[in-house]
Amino acid sequence: MWNVIVGEILLVIGAIFLFLGSLGIFRLPDVYNRLQAGTKCTTLGAFSTVLGVGFIEPHWMVKSLLVGVFLLLTNPVSAHAIGRASYRIGVKLWKGSVVDKLGEYREGKNA
Repeated sequence: MWNVIVGEILLVIGAIFLFLGSLGIFRLPDVYNRLQAGTKCTTLGAFSTVLGVGFIEPHWMVKSLLVGVFLLLTNPVSAHAIGRASYRIGVKLWKGSVVDKLGEYREGKNA
């Protein structure tokens, strides 16, 4: 019985993170901020949701953990690749951005 309660709590936490991630993607000003919000929230939200399913259905726990580890490893890597590709093709930062360490490094100021 306790595993169902823990699973339901994790499902609610996951749903909240997924909602906040979608809200961040909708509200934030540029691709880099959206990428950060989307990646962190969807990683935590999906991981919590999958883990919650594993607690509710204990015979799925191993599969849930494998999917969770896959999410934890691939979401940040894909977000990094998208951010780097966006920067390389010239997608501009938001005008309110104050730090561009990669731009400083490329210009030789941080050598």
